[in-house]
Amino acid sequence: MEKLNITNKIGKFMKRNKILLIVLSLVIIVSISLIQLSKVSGKTDDLYLKMKVFSDIMAIINENYVENVEWEDTMEGAYRGLLEELDPHSVYIEKKDREKIEEDFKGEFQGIGIEFDIIDGYITVISPIVGTPSEKVGLQSGDKFIEINGESAYKITKKETFNKLRGKKGTKVELKVKRPNVKEPFDVEIIRDDIPIYSVIAKFIYEKDVGYIKVNRFAAETSDEFRQALKELKEKGMKSLVLDLRNNGGGYLHQAVEMLDNFFNKGVKLVYTKGRISNSNEEYFSKTTGKYTDIPLIILINRASASASEVVSGAIQDLDRGLVIGKTSFGKGLVQRQWKLRDGSALRITIAKYYTPSGRLIQRPYEEGTYKYYETIYTSPDSVFSDSLDSEEHVRPKFTTKSGREVYGGGGITPDIKVKSDYDPKKSTAKIIRKSYRSFFKFAQKYLEKNPKYNEIKVDDYIFNVEFSETFISDFYEYIDQSVEGINIDDLKKDRSLIEMQVKSEMAKIIWGNNAFWKTRLTYDKQFEKAFISIENAKKITEL
Repeated sequence: MEKLNITNKIGKFMKRNKILLIVLSLVIIVSISLIQLSKVSGKTDDLYLKMKVFSDIMAIINENYVENVEWEDTMEGAYRGLLEELDPHSVYIEKKDREKIEEDFKGEFQGIGIEFDIIDGYITVISPIVGTPSEKVGLQSGDKFIEINGESAYKITKKETFNKLRGKKGTKVELKVKRPNVKEPFDVEIIRDDIPIYSVIAKFIYEKDVGYIKVNRFAAETSDEFRQALKELKEKGMKSLVLDLRNNGGGYLHQAVEMLDNFFNKGVKLVYTKGRISNSNEEYFSKTTGKYTDIPLIILINRASASASEVVSGAIQDLDRGLVIGKTSFGKGLVQRQWKLRDGSALRITIAKYYTPSGRLIQRPYEEGTYKYYETIYTSPDSVFSDSLDSEEHVRPKFTTKSGREVYGGGGITPDIKVKSDYDPKKSTAKIIRKSYRSFFKFAQKYLEKNPKYNEIKVDDYIFNVEFSETFISDFYEYIDQSVEGINIDDLKKDRSLIEMQVKSEMAKIIWGNNAFWKTRLTYDKQFEKAFISIENAKKITEL
């Protein structure tokens, strides 16, 4: 009997302290591994001591803390804290987050295929994705889902929306839809299918023979999408290209290299990495001779362009293949490798640093800590929200391009031509942008209802020639004053160009889709305007 009681006590202890025992076991295993590593590392004794102190801390907490410890949350906090001390981009990824991240970069999921938002409590279609089930059944911009599978969808969250609309290919979802200007709701049955997640979100001939491609990330299919976009624009008469990488936070390195392949002859070094261990040192060369080696090329970047975006713009600049225009980029030049852990979570740590062909380190300094590292993006003179031109060139290390042009290191890619971003909104306009969710989209819907004539205009006539009436700002003020307090109409009048751009592009998207949305915005875009008039300079750079 006594033996049985002892066994039960041990069993209860094991159950209560399962995570603790697992971690302590890992500490022992790691400690043994560290002893083996002592042959190649001179600092193993210090690390071995720290591991023992860590196990002591856990044991003391487990035995003496005032409440029962939720070890799963505590350990995940410890993992994150450990990695934050390494650098800003080494991270611990929880299982639920890992699955979502991998889905996003895989380039595909299964569902109905809409870009949506929760507006006034309802799932509202911003636009159906081309070629998906939602487009095939005729869903339109502005449609609201009031029921999903017979249940009310009012006050639904985005997470609940994903859970209800996504599902296995071939399964169905039943919707009750309320459409603007249609009196009665109607039922729609949609059969779920594979839904592509596009990286190339816009591609068109802007004017004359100038092509424009906007890439918002570097995922599994990005280079294939980009190659197809180039082909389509070439067939439409493209003779020069503006590649927009603004607000592109990066992604897979090999996709950036494959994108660059289109613009160089075979065997050109495009980027290289250096790390502490030998297998993290790599050089990446163009593998084939591209079909677009002579086309004048301009890259647009800003402070939110990072990682793979900087690899592309850095190579184009260093190798004199084109011009880079905009604002100095983010400065993320750390190479991460990901390991899946036994509980389904993942560890992503930095193994090397990126360098451009001229030898510039893309990564900007982070020695002052993660908070300071990210804070400078918002507070520095060349921040995301500030239009001050970069004033630090005189203290930056200098490098030369293939033809001898001077370029700057010290973190990020400094453009050949620096251009302020477009707008510095007045107080009232900024309040609308921050506090009135999707206000421009909702107003665009109402404006179209009152002005149906815009539906009959050809897209380029609308984009380049349409001007709103004198009462436009008054109409907008009357609408917005109902939802946002303290709006000054004089502020709105001063920001007419910004407000007009927002509304006009939303109307274009409702009528013609994504390409029209981005093309409309370019007509108000100072950085693109500079790129457009710099095509001849890009041609001269290419000829070097």
